[in-house]
Amino acid sequence: MKMLAPWQKSMMQMQRATIIAEVGCNHRGCFDTAKEMIVIAKMFCQVDVVKFQKRSPRELLNSWEYNSPHPEPYHSYGHTYGEHRENLEFTIDQHRELKQMCEHIGIGYSSSVWDMTSAREIASLQPSMIKVPSACNQRFDIMSLLADEFAGEIHVSLGMTHRDEEEEIVHFLGNKRRLSSVVLYACTSGYPVDFDDVALLEVTRLRDAYGQMVKNIGFSGHHLGIAIDSVAYSLGANYLERHFTLDRTWKGTDHAASLEPDGLRRIVRDTDAVRRAYQYKHKDILDIEERQRSKLKRVESAVAATGKA
Repeated sequence: MKMLAPWQKSMMQMQRATIIAEVGCNHRGCFDTAKEMIVIAKMFCQVDVVKFQKRSPRELLNSWEYNSPHPEPYHSYGHTYGEHRENLEFTIDQHRELKQMCEHIGIGYSSSVWDMTSAREIASLQPSMIKVPSACNQRFDIMSLLADEFAGEIHVSLGMTHRDEEEEIVHFLGNKRRLSSVVLYACTSGYPVDFDDVALLEVTRLRDAYGQMVKNIGFSGHHLGIAIDSVAYSLGANYLERHFTLDRTWKGTDHAASLEPDGLRRIVRDTDAVRRAYQYKHKDILDIEERQRSKLKRVESAVAATGKA
């Protein structure tokens, strides 16, 4: 049997994808809905992690932002944008209860953090991973706090980010000696994102540029449907994050770019199929082919064919 080159062997050992259901604020501020989504994500969708978001609106927003109306009033859960954000927030005690529920049923808990208070609070829960969203990846005070005080993985999304800013993030976390626990996400920030703007080859670029430096590369998708995610995985995104909702028609700007339970379940199914299929034949004729070869294969030697000609 022909020996495989080292790069061929590494391709055959495809890492299982980690699928993250981003609940975010799609619970609409209802704690019972958040708990229901955890159960569905685990039992029906069979994802690995559910991720929420944590904000301190009074800290995150200036007074003008807080008191202004929501830019899309139909989707607002309050009279002002600040009130809208407050009505979608859970307390740290509620996040603690969500994490305990996740641990009880065997699914990972995580959260994005949007300000220093939220970063400290979520870090105090000691989840396995915390996400720095694209909107906050230039908040080096937040990343410094996580690098210094949080022992778990630091996931950083790179939507709406210049290349020099991206390099600065990697350099900063490298100086903190934290790159071995960093996951960088290719991302286009839009809700939803048209296929022309998904830019899947950003996964390849990040893998080639930083794959040997960081723990892993991920893909945070805000597109429609599920055709893109398995391709991102095959290109090297070992963490796949999709927004998750129970009803895409619910009020809120993220629902349109989210997957309902069956869509999320199909991503888990499809990426596992890609992992199993992503290999070379381990021998010239596989066992499944032997019976077909004996029944269907027609053979005439090249020498005999040449002689007849």
